[in-house]
Amino acid sequence: MPVPTPEEIRQARKRLGMTQSELARLAGVSQAYIAKIESGQADPKLSTLRKISHAIQSSAANPITAGDIASSPVLSVRPSDTIIAAVRLMRRHGISQLPVIERGRQVGSVSEDTILRLLSSGPDVRLLLKRRIRSVMEEPFPTVDRSSPYHSVIPLLEHSPAVLTVDRDRIVGIITKADLFKLMR
Repeated sequence: MPVPTPEEIRQARKRLGMTQSELARLAGVSQAYIAKIESGQADPKLSTLRKISHAIQSSAANPITAGDIASSPVLSVRPSDTIIAAVRLMRRHGISQLPVIERGRQVGSVSEDTILRLLSSGPDVRLLLKRRIRSVMEEPFPTVDRSSPYHSVIPLLEHSPAVLTVDRDRIVGIITKADLFKLMR
């Protein structure tokens, strides 16, 4: 069995969309040690290389998907719901955004930020809370197939507060930035 070179370890890790920290956790070594190995500054023992190889191979066989980190069920509101209904739902479940769903399809989104922006523009809070979601909803959240690699979600979360996971066009989960912390168990 050939011993992997530092460059081969780095390429395999990147191909899997794995960070050095993730590889280190799976192999039972430190992230700094993985960095040194990949840069050629460390000459690991054969047993360490076996652990790293095993971690890479097991990750390739069982890649982490968007569905693995998504939260379910997906809480949502309808366009005809009031803003106060959305606020109560977010408060009760400790969340800060909701997809707006009509007839099983996402038609928009609403978030704490949206509502706070509206409040800061000066309307009477009682009038605002009676308004319908359709009058304040924003763009729908991006969607990915639940079998997509988890790392495909990260760039989407840089521009959206949430990403929905779908299975055959049916919404099955939601991923927020907080859900990415599930990877750091």
